[in-house]
Amino acid sequence: MLFNSIEFLLFFPTVFLLYWLLQKDFKTQNILLLVSSYIFYAWWDWRFLSLILISSIVDYIAGSQIFISKTRIQRRNWLLLSLIVNLGMLSIFKYFNFFAESFEDLVSIFGWQPNDLTLNIILPVGISFYTFQTLSYTIDIYRKQFEPTKDVVAFFTYIAFFPQLVAGPIERASNLLPQIEKKRLFRIEWFNAGVIQILIGLFRKIVIADTLGAYVDSIYGNLGFHNSTTIILATFLYAFQIYYDFAGYSDIAIGTAKLLGFRFNRNFNLPYFSKSLTEFWRKWHMSLSYWLRDYLYISLGGNRNGIKITYRNLMLTMLLGGLWHGSSWNFIVWGGIHGVVLSIEKFLNSRQYLEQIRKFSFPGYIITFLVVLLSWIFFRAPDLDAATLALKNIMEFDFSMPFVGNTNTIASAAVFLFLGLLFDLYLFNNDIYLEDLGEKFSVLKISTIVSIVTVLMVLFYSTSENFIYFQF
Repeated sequence: MLFNSIEFLLFFPTVFLLYWLLQKDFKTQNILLLVSSYIFYAWWDWRFLSLILISSIVDYIAGSQIFISKTRIQRRNWLLLSLIVNLGMLSIFKYFNFFAESFEDLVSIFGWQPNDLTLNIILPVGISFYTFQTLSYTIDIYRKQFEPTKDVVAFFTYIAFFPQLVAGPIERASNLLPQIEKKRLFRIEWFNAGVIQILIGLFRKIVIADTLGAYVDSIYGNLGFHNSTTIILATFLYAFQIYYDFAGYSDIAIGTAKLLGFRFNRNFNLPYFSKSLTEFWRKWHMSLSYWLRDYLYISLGGNRNGIKITYRNLMLTMLLGGLWHGSSWNFIVWGGIHGVVLSIEKFLNSRQYLEQIRKFSFPGYIITFLVVLLSWIFFRAPDLDAATLALKNIMEFDFSMPFVGNTNTIASAAVFLFLGLLFDLYLFNNDIYLEDLGEKFSVLKISTIVSIVTVLMVLFYSTSENFIYFQF
């Protein structure tokens, strides 16, 4: 079920009304949330509910056993069970065919042509997100940073909570689970803030991202036919398409949770207003960035074992972060680009050069954006060959007039991208958090914004546009 679908427009108000009618009994509310979350996910394919159930059962038991185990070996074995089950399912469904095809390509160099080793399977929606979410629970218990819950329904609800089930934010148990285990009260200021953030998210997705996507898809679908200017323009527009698409999804998820009395952590904080790539990753997909830092980078040793090991850990983290996004070599290259530049910045920072560079804000913004723009070529291209072709065409330096296509589409994209950037600039200059924007709005202001955004979404609504991060 998509947030920008008619089904969700019917589903959520029904859940919302039933949920607050049960306000006196939060345990019954949790049962409603759990059943609703399973319906939400099963709308796509009910068969894959079994994977969520397996993860939930295994990690509920593993978390309890890690906590009560007397020896370190016992605790480690229960953690290994959690890692093997969750990463095993993720590997089979998301990465098995990638590694099988890579193996076939490798051995073909030596003249061996093995039979087709790939499996005829599809990628379950959201598996990357809920796998990381449930792993954070068992790892935090193993590290003695969190105590396991005894409430089975609360834990299962934490894993399957529908606002962030299929594309995040990746919520830590330490933040979300205590909220599920206690009574929630309806707050009008949270309701106002949630409504505004949902509307902004829908506007970002339907009006801005989908309009930009119409042009981007036409170019990246036929890279061999376009010159340098066209590909650069398409990549520039894609940078904002993916931002407004994914930030829009996060806005809807955070706003929806707020309407139900839950506060999620922020997932985006105006990432293109960053003076370094390090700062960019503190603002882009923050829940994933901090997950990779806390559970991968630090687990590898972080910066505790010398500068060379630190660079190694940073590169491995970003390479695996790239692989998390997709089972393709172009995502690994994307992660590698970020890893290299982050390592360079860490070196400069160790020599206190980066602090001097940051004083000159404008060049920092430009350089950071250009690095991110270069990496987006590998992220958007369907495969590594296509990304290489895009770079080849760009390096021909053919800067004649770009392909425009439908002028109405381009004009609409330019206008609404400008409005989106103007709004982001307003938030940035006034240091306003979008999550809190609507808390002090009057009923009249809320109604006006709802009316304007609803009209725009009706004009631009398209049932064919999924959220980009559903594929990850």
